[in-house]
Amino acid sequence: MSSYDVIVIGAGPGGYVCAIRCAQLGLKTAVVEGRDTLGGTCLNVGCIPSKALLHASHSLHEAEENFGKMGLKVAKPKVDWAAMLEYKQGVIDGNTKGIEFLFKKNKVDWIKGWASIPEAGKVKVGDDIHEAKNIIIASGSEPSALPGIEVDEETVVTSTGALALKSIPKSMVVIGAGVIGLELGSVYKRLGADVTVVEFLDVITPGMDGDVQKTFQKMLAKQGLNFVMGAAVQGVAKGKGKNTVTYKLRKDDSEHSIDAEVVLVATGRRPYTAGLGLDALGVEMTQRGQIATNGHYATNIPGVYAIGDAIEGPMLAHKAEDEGMAVAEVIAGQAGHVNYDVIPGVIYTAPEVASVGKTEEQLKAEGRAYKVGKFSFMGNGRAKAVFMGDGFVKILADKATDRILGAHIIGPAAGDLIHEICVAMEFGAAAEDLARTCHAHPTYSEAVREAALACGDGPIHS
Repeated sequence: MSSYDVIVIGAGPGGYVCAIRCAQLGLKTAVVEGRDTLGGTCLNVGCIPSKALLHASHSLHEAEENFGKMGLKVAKPKVDWAAMLEYKQGVIDGNTKGIEFLFKKNKVDWIKGWASIPEAGKVKVGDDIHEAKNIIIASGSEPSALPGIEVDEETVVTSTGALALKSIPKSMVVIGAGVIGLELGSVYKRLGADVTVVEFLDVITPGMDGDVQKTFQKMLAKQGLNFVMGAAVQGVAKGKGKNTVTYKLRKDDSEHSIDAEVVLVATGRRPYTAGLGLDALGVEMTQRGQIATNGHYATNIPGVYAIGDAIEGPMLAHKAEDEGMAVAEVIAGQAGHVNYDVIPGVIYTAPEVASVGKTEEQLKAEGRAYKVGKFSFMGNGRAKAVFMGDGFVKILADKATDRILGAHIIGPAAGDLIHEICVAMEFGAAAEDLARTCHAHPTYSEAVREAALACGDGPIHS
């Protein structure tokens, strides 16, 4: 029987980061992971491979649409799908092997297999029992299912199957207009598929700022994505060479159907805790099937903690990473902390969409007095030079104190630009602080400064 200070269950972004931090803090640490590779859903069948395909498909778009405008005369590019998938796999392999290296460097043991917790202080993997003073559950999440839909990961797929289709489909229906559906729908549209997004609500990207939702949908529609909004999917019938998606429009309960070669079910994710033995252990769960934890990530069972997608909060890799570092510090006797008011969210389409903090809708609901500073990328010289003048930066600040309460960006490099605002919010900065900070010219980041100026006397280039 081996004994550890900490055993982490799951080697996704939350789990592997947590394990490395534990080891750095002097704790003898092991990670239990049943996949053949480390990195969890994110690195193997999620964030990383999808970004590889997003980059490849955007490069194709640039060659087809913008090369000629810049005087680059090339033959029309052809898509070698097998080679593109090989490129994607190479990206995955490089990242997962990198985590193996980090484990060895930090002396973190990898216990290969699937874990269960027979009792507090013990983790069972196969026939072996390992002792641990502290157990951290970082088991992640899995795609949510819809009644009436049978997923085969070949023609009716989740994000996992969508990343490894045998060929580029001629048509695709995406069920759900959230982050995953729009990213992968965007990939296949640019690769030549006819893509229709079917969404239950009347807006895309639920929970995001209203301005962003409207602008983003218009941009995607302009790129060729079709949208059916306010539609409740009833089922998917498999036929020869096609799948038929049936749905009812919520506004009048009328029934409709649409055929597609591939159907992507992108209706969110749910915590994955199967096989851990949490019921028998007596671990308290929330009504939504998440592991209930206190402010220090502890469950109701002494010595058992949980982080990431398995607990409450946004299902984001970086949220899980921050919680992993925080719980490691708590166990080591330090003051681990995560500021949930400053966790950015990013959609990696082209253009990118990024947000942090409050939306206008939330501030209105709270009755908080606020002001809006908004600047269009059409006034940014760098963005216009690369055909990315659509979109905007929007900063929300307290009306009395000017403190930044939230920000929403749709445009070039939005996922990188948002972090300047995150840092400012972490330090409790005012919009004026951003406005008075010199930004290099010409950069996309000048649009952030201009939006901050718009919270005061007004932007310069608008």
